[in-house]
Amino acid sequence: MKNLFSNLRGDLFGGITAGIVALPLALAFGVSSGLGPSAGLYGAIFISFFAALFGGTNTQISGPTAPMTAVSMVIIAGIIAVYDGSVEKALPAILTVFLLAGIMQIGLGLLGIGRYIRYIPYPVVSGFMTAIGVIIIITQILPALGYYPKEDDSWVNPFIPQAEELILENILKEEAGEGILVLEDFKETIARSAEITQQTIQEEAKTLAAKEASGVIGAIKVIPQAMQNINWLELILTLVTVIIIYGFKRITTAVPSTLVALLLVSGVAFGFGMDYRPIEKIPEGFPLFNIEIFTSFKFDSLSPYIFTALTLALLGAIDSLLTSVVADNMTKTKHRPNKELIGQGIGNSIAALFGGLPGAGATIRTVVNIKSGGKTRLSGMIAGILLLFILLAMGPVASQIPAAVLAGILITVGISVMDYKGLRAIPSLPKDITLGPLKLSSEVIVMIVVLVLSTIWNLVYAVGIGLVIASLMFMKKIGDLTAQRSDVKSLTKEKAWADEKDFPETLREEVFIKHIKGPLFFGTTSEFQALANQIPSSAKFVIIRLGRMQYMDQSGLYAMEDVLQELRNNKVVVLFTGILDQPKYMMERIDIIPDLIPEDHIFENFKSCVAWVKEHLRDRIEELNA
Repeated sequence: MKNLFSNLRGDLFGGITAGIVALPLALAFGVSSGLGPSAGLYGAIFISFFAALFGGTNTQISGPTAPMTAVSMVIIAGIIAVYDGSVEKALPAILTVFLLAGIMQIGLGLLGIGRYIRYIPYPVVSGFMTAIGVIIIITQILPALGYYPKEDDSWVNPFIPQAEELILENILKEEAGEGILVLEDFKETIARSAEITQQTIQEEAKTLAAKEASGVIGAIKVIPQAMQNINWLELILTLVTVIIIYGFKRITTAVPSTLVALLLVSGVAFGFGMDYRPIEKIPEGFPLFNIEIFTSFKFDSLSPYIFTALTLALLGAIDSLLTSVVADNMTKTKHRPNKELIGQGIGNSIAALFGGLPGAGATIRTVVNIKSGGKTRLSGMIAGILLLFILLAMGPVASQIPAAVLAGILITVGISVMDYKGLRAIPSLPKDITLGPLKLSSEVIVMIVVLVLSTIWNLVYAVGIGLVIASLMFMKKIGDLTAQRSDVKSLTKEKAWADEKDFPETLREEVFIKHIKGPLFFGTTSEFQALANQIPSSAKFVIIRLGRMQYMDQSGLYAMEDVLQELRNNKVVVLFTGILDQPKYMMERIDIIPDLIPEDHIFENFKSCVAWVKEHLRDRIEELNA
């Protein structure tokens, strides 16, 4: 408890700032999910508080995130369709899936799965994150235009015959379930059909129309219809929101631009009495416990979603632990991955019980917390408490926010979440696969497959297929290298090689020697990234011996770049010896060579490198002491 309050002032500022940043995003993610803004806000409150309280990353701020919301959106839409388009009827089943995902996350932490998350290849993560951005942007085009398919009779009416057919089919299923022989008793069927009103048919048609317009493909289908029915006020509010979010950042980053846009545009729209569409009403008071999760529980209705819940749990784990790594790099601390998974699972489970969206560690909010002074778990708890206070004190006010403003916020989120680093690298990655006359990059193939399948088909299956393809390609490359007897051991264990026996004792304090034995790929990057922590403070030079590193993939490439950047910031000179063709080619593609490692710092053998060090060591020491 003493440690919890050891940085009270910094944690207070960090938590409040992170909570303010989280508010507009939570509301926007809730609207995007299909459960309404309150679901996003409830998720942000409970996940932020309990994930911080029980998690393993002191500075982590958790809540609904773009990837988790995108997957949740698919789950929600699917379950609502099963319950005839009724959110109210589908809610217990939806929240049960979210609860199961949280429980599975706790299980992953207890089983020690956290340390294996690093084996997700970079191209899979890159393709997935870019797909999330594309999905968010495209699905927000309709709200930005002020067009809602369910409210357009010209879009809904063609679905009336299908709605009538579906209603009749349901009547026949009911009769079959009751043991009524339809062919012998048409009178019962006719009697039940007579009870169906035109309003019921219209509602069913609206449900079918909304389903047809959902997702990326659905939104693209409806865009021509939306362009003929633009609500110019909604479009202007969306565009102004986007302009303020990007424009205000140029003025200052001290105040979150999303919050400025939310308050300014909403205030003007409400103050001038504009005829805009507000978000769904946020219920007043403390969130209610959803007892129907347990009273309405049926295993048969849950069983089709067990794999989906597991996927949501794994995605939340990946999302959270990637943010934990970012927090570690900023604070120079070390998170506890399995404890973090347990904390995230507890947060998601409790959020589900109170109707909240699932979430994960949020990178932007965590960075804001750290920069504002947050250092302990208290900062994340304060962020959750602040959001609860806003809910209790300002719920009716928040219900007046224009839906177009949240659409604008989500569009900027979609733009920011895409992996531009991975996209920019596409032209320069080596083409290591030959298909007939075509030469292609295996990593680009994986990235594009995940991106396309995630966008137009299914996020869950796309990641699974991407992992399978990446694993197969990797195994082939490793198989090709086995003739060279790769030796992949923990890169933190150093043992002098034969030609280092005569290394001068006088240089051992100033020169640190690092060996890389075997490929540097997505499975070994975490050990390699620990390099900077191994180097003694007295070291002026680091010699990285690459003669036994036959292969480097994109994950290893960026890990190498991160380590070299950190060493440069610490004013340590890095020298390469024995670098082979493929790693050198990869490093030249993104200008590690010569930007971070000049050509004159690359040596064919260890002996020539040591000679260079002897010649330049005195000059280097004098330079640092100057």
